[in-house]
Amino acid sequence: MNKKEIFNSVLAVILGLIAGAFLMLFIGNSPAEGYEYLFKGGLMNLSRIGDTLATATPLILTGLSVGFAFKTGLFNIGAAGQMLFGGFIATGAAITYGESMPRPLLIIFVLIVGTFAGAIWASVPGILKAKFNVHEVVSSIMMNWICYWMVYYAIPNYFKGTSETESQIIPKAASLQIDWLSKTFDYSYINLGIILAVIAVIIIAFILNKTVLGYELKAVGFNRYAAEYAGMSVNKNIVLAMMISGGLSGLAGVCQYLGNASSMQIGVMPAQGFDGIAVSLLGANNPFGILLSAIFFGLLYSGKGFMTANTGIPPEIADTIIAIIIYFAAISAAVPMIVNKFKSRRRKMMLDKKGVGDSGEEISPTQDKTDDKKVEHDSKEEI
Repeated sequence: MNKKEIFNSVLAVILGLIAGAFLMLFIGNSPAEGYEYLFKGGLMNLSRIGDTLATATPLILTGLSVGFAFKTGLFNIGAAGQMLFGGFIATGAAITYGESMPRPLLIIFVLIVGTFAGAIWASVPGILKAKFNVHEVVSSIMMNWICYWMVYYAIPNYFKGTSETESQIIPKAASLQIDWLSKTFDYSYINLGIILAVIAVIIIAFILNKTVLGYELKAVGFNRYAAEYAGMSVNKNIVLAMMISGGLSGLAGVCQYLGNASSMQIGVMPAQGFDGIAVSLLGANNPFGILLSAIFFGLLYSGKGFMTANTGIPPEIADTIIAIIIYFAAISAAVPMIVNKFKSRRRKMMLDKKGVGDSGEEISPTQDKTDDKKVEHDSKEEI
């Protein structure tokens, strides 16, 4: 992130918190007290810090998913479906093989199949975009609901638990919960997912900034026709970009359903898939910016219940603060483009009034006539 992007993100957070303070005043509560308990709820002790990091884990990965797609010129709005599908396949694998595989091998297996499932699910919008120019927003959001109803059908019929609405309990051998990590954070529900998310941030940053693959993917995103003229395989890179993006969302599903939860429920579209768009926007689509943005969102989500319990301020205030922050982040990203457009138009109007040519030299009427005669004379000589 450059200094301007950092400033815009910090300014968006500050303005969002100020707007939240006014909302608290409007409903008759103290902003100082509200924010005190909001931040205490996420940072008061090691256990709450661990819960904040666990809450942030799927947000880091879905934010990376959306941000990676943005960097390659794609808008992956299907992260929720990819996360759900990755979590479903990983849950099914965990229940099926939970008693027959050793724990280290089982964890590696569910991580691979969940990530691969998300990549496969995202490849469909990628292929439609590459082959038929179907906009990925339309196709990916439709894939969300296809996955939603597939899971709605499959869980009660093949992996039903104690009720019709949830799966069997995830075997302990397949859970991402690690004893030493949980004990370190005073038995919070932090798990292996946070380590995987940080590793993913580093890998994606390296791919985008240090590899030929990252250069090609970004080049296709900037201008697919120029990339094709340069000899790059545009269709292959579009599909590959969507698959990498979907794989990150699939990994988020594994971390959510096998790390933060103990079973999978039907009838719920994971909100983290859509929140990832907000996380990526606030983090300026930068992997390390997304990491910090997701942790901040995790703090707000973890602390809002504690704030409500101690002050009576409704938890929707925290959601509203997040929405306002995203609004200001979007505005901060759009304002420079709008200002530059107006500046360019104003400069062009001023140059037109002065009679300035494309080269920047002022053209007088006398010079114009002289140039016309010179061109006519040169033409006669050529003939």
